[in-house]
Amino acid sequence: MTSTTVARDLGSAGIRATARVTARPDGRGGTALPVLEGEGPLALRRVRAAGPAAHVLLVGAMSGPLGGDHLTVEATAAPGARLHIGSAAATMALPGQDKREAHYDVRLTVAEDAELRWLPEQLISVQDSDLRVTTRVDIAEGGRLVLREEQALGRTAEPSGLLHTRLTVHHAGRPLLDQQLACGPGAPPGWDGPAVLGGHRAVGQLLLVRPEFRSAMPPPALLGEYAALTPLTGPGALVTAVAPNALHLRRILDEALERWG
Repeated sequence: MTSTTVARDLGSAGIRATARVTARPDGRGGTALPVLEGEGPLALRRVRAAGPAAHVLLVGAMSGPLGGDHLTVEATAAPGARLHIGSAAATMALPGQDKREAHYDVRLTVAEDAELRWLPEQLISVQDSDLRVTTRVDIAEGGRLVLREEQALGRTAEPSGLLHTRLTVHHAGRPLLDQQLACGPGAPPGWDGPAVLGGHRAVGQLLLVRPEFRSAMPPPALLGEYAALTPLTGPGALVTAVAPNALHLRRILDEALERWG
């Protein structure tokens, strides 16, 4: 296990940093982490928890992502492993000195009979920031996934920055989900209209992939005023939600996670 820190040069065009996690069964009913390494703002810490899963927190070692940064998180759950990843605090997308866009890439791999839970805190798009978030997930047949993404458009009483997100998921080598969203100044017209956010300042989704869904898929459903559950073609279900604020959004997604996750 290694952990390194990269100092940020305020005069540079940004930093590149990668965090990597690999989880494998430890042979004693638990999960080992033969790879647990982070750079720059992507520090990783294993935290104590009961049960067979390994629990890891992303801990902010410095501000970021700033304009010009390119951050990557790679996580792999090998066959039979149980890996839960969260974050210690919200991620703040901040403007850089040269106004360049920043990139945040997440790559998740779930093997057969493995489970990966990706449950970070919300991403906050700060005024004048420009962030591109790309999440790609590859799940083998028999793998399990719980993935939550939450975005808050600006801090309290602050306009949003520009935020582009894309989530691509393949299950057993076949496409399961591919969707993208752009919000904030400079996004295509209509992003804040009734067909997309409808004036709300928080948006998120919860993706559940379980082998049991092949025979017992949750039916399509409206989840109150702000959310809906959509079955996917494959053993997956997607909860999509908008809300007036991040706290309200979390309540909606927590209720869905408790019910189906």
